[in-house]
Amino acid sequence: MSEHLKILSAGPSMSLQDLGRQGYLAYGLTIGGAADRMALHEGAALLGQSGNCAAIEMVGMGGTFEPTKDTCIALTGAPMSATLDGAPLLWHASHKLPAGAKLVIGGARAGNYGYLHIAGGFDTPIHMGARASHLNAQIGAFLQSGDTVAFQREIPARSGYFLSPDDRFNGGTVRIITSFQSTHFSQETRDRFAKTEFTRDPRGNRQGVRMATKAPGFFAEGGLSIVSEVITTGDIQVAGDGAPYVLMCESQTTGGYPRIGTVIPSDLPKVAQAPVGAPIRFEFISQENAIELEKRARTETKALPSRAQPMVRDPQDIADMLSYQLISGAVSATADPFAS
Repeated sequence: MSEHLKILSAGPSMSLQDLGRQGYLAYGLTIGGAADRMALHEGAALLGQSGNCAAIEMVGMGGTFEPTKDTCIALTGAPMSATLDGAPLLWHASHKLPAGAKLVIGGARAGNYGYLHIAGGFDTPIHMGARASHLNAQIGAFLQSGDTVAFQREIPARSGYFLSPDDRFNGGTVRIITSFQSTHFSQETRDRFAKTEFTRDPRGNRQGVRMATKAPGFFAEGGLSIVSEVITTGDIQVAGDGAPYVLMCESQTTGGYPRIGTVIPSDLPKVAQAPVGAPIRFEFISQENAIELEKRARTETKALPSRAQPMVRDPQDIADMLSYQLISGAVSATADPFAS
């Protein structure tokens, strides 16, 4: 049986997301799923469940929620203000959510995409192997005030755990490899691209993110003769005005704009979470280096459950308890505290 999470009020761009749909690129459908896939794995680690459990993705701000059954939740991704019946909640942590309690999630303090996870994941219909809303393909829709989202009734989950997330909410260096059309750009242009400091442009969504700069545009040689080819998430297309766009989880499947490079998958969350105006630089790396970085990222993702720490530690689980100062000072029960 299922219970429900009532959405009493909703931010402007809330949707249900998981890891997306594999195997449909040939039919014109990209993977979609969470813009920050790492946040899904972090939520799973905090609750002790599968990384493919569906969560609510909140863009910029959250909403007000009320469950019909006691459950547990986790909050990951872009840090947002959050309270439970008026008491503040720690972000990047898991918490108990009693039936009838009011969970209020406000605006983002850093980054763009915040995630609300629930024990067992949200129990909505599966379409083409996933619960994710793919808004460009009109699969699913934005969640609205008054909606209810089902979740599993009897799911064991842990609460009271926290994670220290990586620093992916303020831009920074994004590593890229050469793409199909990188050689259409001169070496001088590619070198200049790597040396240019961009900022996240306001024009950005789940389809793509525009990079702004005061530097001259970047143009390919013979760019008008490039035929439409298959698109990979993370491809950096350079539009006719010379501005680069990083293609994200709901991008088109083919395109004819020249691509100067491709962001490696483990750095895509940094692009998704970069707030407007955040500085971004692109660094070309070799294919071999990219493969090693992706292997390392997968290993770190698998290790997330072991990194989750209890917010309140059980003394029986503290192996080095004697190294802690458990008593700070001592007083007498009989001495006069006012005596000289």
